[in-house]
Amino acid sequence: MAAPLGGMFSGQAAGPPPPPPGLPGQASLLQAAPGAPRISNSTLVDELESSFEACFASLVSQDYVNGTDQEEIRTGVDQCIQKFLDIARQTECFFLQKRLQLSVQKPEQVIKEDVSELRNELQRKDTLVQKHLTKLRHWQQVLEDINVQHKKPADIPQGSLAYLEQASANIPAPMKQT
Repeated sequence: MAAPLGGMFSGQAAGPPPPPPGLPGQASLLQAAPGAPRISNSTLVDELESSFEACFASLVSQDYVNGTDQEEIRTGVDQCIQKFLDIARQTECFFLQKRLQLSVQKPEQVIKEDVSELRNELQRKDTLVQKHLTKLRHWQQVLEDINVQHKKPADIPQGSLAYLEQASANIPAPMKQT
């Protein structure tokens, strides 16, 4: 069905990469966590992949298409999804633990990342402010043009029809909104 993650990228050998260095006594992403039911030589990533494949397989299984009991189908799919969610939580917990280790061991790295994120946010907001200022200037100019047009009563030709013709000729066409 789906190719294993090990050989997905070119130049990468099939199979799990060597385990990353970790603190003594701590489970790595490539090793089974203590107390958790694991298949031998299985990793969190492998289990996450296999549980995802099981979820997908349960949704497209011919057994379910051929008309078995709807409650049985629902129960099987729910179990597969629950297993996937549990392993996804364990994987998230692993990364959160690694993030905590990094913040303790190298707090300057976390500060650098925060500063970089704040700079990107400021740049994004500055761009948005400039966009709004451009629109504001445009509409201020439109309003000023309309006000100038209405303040010239001496230039208005006599008669109501001539006034309407001149007023409608000076109104700018509506702009398309983007």
